[in-house]
Amino acid sequence: MSDHTKPPEAPKRPTVLSQHGDDRRDDWYWLRDKDSPEVIAHLEAENTYTAEQMRDTQGDQQHLFDEIVARIQETDLSVPVRKGQWWYYHRTEEGKQYGIHCRRPDGADTEAVLLDENVEAASADFFSLGAFDISPDANLLAYSTDTTGSEVFDMRVRDLRTGTDLADVIERTHYGTAWAKDGSVLFYTRPDKTMRPFQVWRHRIGTPTGDDEMIFQEDDERFFVGIGNSKTDDYIAIDVGSSLTSELHILRADNPLGSFTVFEPRRQGVEYHVSHHRSRAGDRFFVVTNEDAPNFKLMVTQASDIGRANWQEVVAHREDTKLDGVDVFEDFVVLAERAEATARLSVMHLETGTQEVLEQPEEVYTAHASGNAEFHSSVLRYDYTSLVTPRTVYDVDMNTGERTMLKQQPVLGGYDSDNYVSQRRWATAGDGTRVPISLVHRKDRPAGPGPTLLYGYGSYEISMDPAFSSLRLSLLDRGFVFAIAHVRGGGDMGRLWYEHGKFFEKKNTFSDFVACAENLVSARVTDPTKLVARGGSAGGLLMGAVANERPDLFAAIVAEVPFVDVLTTMLDTSLPLTVHEFEEWGNPAEPEVYDYMKSYAPYDNVSAQKYPKMLVTGGLNDPRVSYWEPAKWVQKLRDTKTGDNLVLLKTEMGAGHMGPSGRYDSWRDEAFVYAFALKALGVPVRP
Repeated sequence: MSDHTKPPEAPKRPTVLSQHGDDRRDDWYWLRDKDSPEVIAHLEAENTYTAEQMRDTQGDQQHLFDEIVARIQETDLSVPVRKGQWWYYHRTEEGKQYGIHCRRPDGADTEAVLLDENVEAASADFFSLGAFDISPDANLLAYSTDTTGSEVFDMRVRDLRTGTDLADVIERTHYGTAWAKDGSVLFYTRPDKTMRPFQVWRHRIGTPTGDDEMIFQEDDERFFVGIGNSKTDDYIAIDVGSSLTSELHILRADNPLGSFTVFEPRRQGVEYHVSHHRSRAGDRFFVVTNEDAPNFKLMVTQASDIGRANWQEVVAHREDTKLDGVDVFEDFVVLAERAEATARLSVMHLETGTQEVLEQPEEVYTAHASGNAEFHSSVLRYDYTSLVTPRTVYDVDMNTGERTMLKQQPVLGGYDSDNYVSQRRWATAGDGTRVPISLVHRKDRPAGPGPTLLYGYGSYEISMDPAFSSLRLSLLDRGFVFAIAHVRGGGDMGRLWYEHGKFFEKKNTFSDFVACAENLVSARVTDPTKLVARGGSAGGLLMGAVANERPDLFAAIVAEVPFVDVLTTMLDTSLPLTVHEFEEWGNPAEPEVYDYMKSYAPYDNVSAQKYPKMLVTGGLNDPRVSYWEPAKWVQKLRDTKTGDNLVLLKTEMGAGHMGPSGRYDSWRDEAFVYAFALKALGVPVRP
């Protein structure tokens, strides 16, 4: 019988990995054999060990979970969105894991349930909805489901007039669907063996799926393929994109059996995104592009001649403001912008060309357009949130500027935003760069260093915008400061912020995070005995790097599905995403890239030093970060580190990259993480 009080020891079976004359010894390479009963037994033993080490927190975990659930209005309803003659919404019911998608006719209260995810999930341990796409005539629904976490979906078509599924079942699909204008044809994507969506297929409703036609295939492994409808429903667009380059193929939605036309041929390093617009001036396309404009600019071209020579500038490039995208209406264009680490909205009146930023009441906030399905509308719907303000849905009349609050996320239990304070701090990195930090805490938090959780990501130009979380109150109400380090590699401060945190500048991501932590310590917000770091996926790489570089700065680290074995993964082109991500990390087949990558790869740089207490998670079916990366890393940490700080591994055996799928399971998982953080800092859950 195994001793669950001791960490599992996976046997060392050295594999030598050679590249560019450099030999790396990997004692646990064999853990990548997912089909091995020994590997599965080891992961299960790790889960048992973690449960045993956290046994003394079981009551605390339940207390935190109950606390989280008590703040949530479990039976709730989204703000309905109008499309044509229907109002669409989703709702949740107390005790049910998943959402219920519904609609009602305009002017009536008769509800029709389109899809109940709880019914579709049935007894599955994991459930994820991929496509949910209603045909332009509102008669058919294309939806796809995944019950393993692998992000491979089976697609079905439901007749919304009868509520029954058609015989059309399409296996092994990926994200992305589009409809013909009359609903007679459905387009979808398929992944290759590395999980790269690379094909577009055409399916005629009511015909055998074996007769489906592949209409597009992308052979360059750097490029992903997607497909969708324009907001006007007049066009279908195949979107082909790598990390640095894009290409669009378009087809009139009333000619679904026709051939697609290339909007603008790909040019390395040039990105563009297109929105169709219909007006009295005729058909045209608005184009957001980075050509000669690192922070992007807005162009327009007539649909009758889309050639690059005919594009005309509408909004010029701005050094201090990134144009993230646009939402097009008949008389307006809404610009999603980013300035000083803030996601904001601007409205441009097409008739006058005037543009104005939608002013908001707080310094640190996030605003983005959502639920604007109607092209012929003068009302913009947007979501507003901050670290202290729950998600709030507004309608603003773009002609008058009048705003109407439609709903604010309810927080049960008497939440009062006046009891909390949100602010922006700026750390200074070693090269002099100012790095923003967003933070929140209770106003009555005792002065002086206290428990703090610092969150970071810093890759793929993804921005970690400040947003409210009722779950987070379980930390704030126990004296925690919650802070977000807006490090380079993310998109928080524009395109150059991203570019200065990738390739041969990737280490800026790590040094920025350290600078943010040091800023909080020097300002006596916290100290190293009270500071927890948290990040997931590429943010898990960040956690691994700072654990190696500055283990003295953190009391504990939570690394979720961490990308830590960077070299092994990026040298293996058979793995999901590897070739696509050469444009994010570089290709280690090149000696100089290999050397730089090896200098920061967390797995390769574990050393004999005292590491913080660590909680590491993985997903057995994760197609993005293979489960063996965290599993091997934990073994190497335990084998190499000094001191007796716990390193725990928790693997979801029936899920993927996103963790548990049901909302109650997700909340319970968060309660587990909170219990770990509180235990690590010695903060009592209950007085």
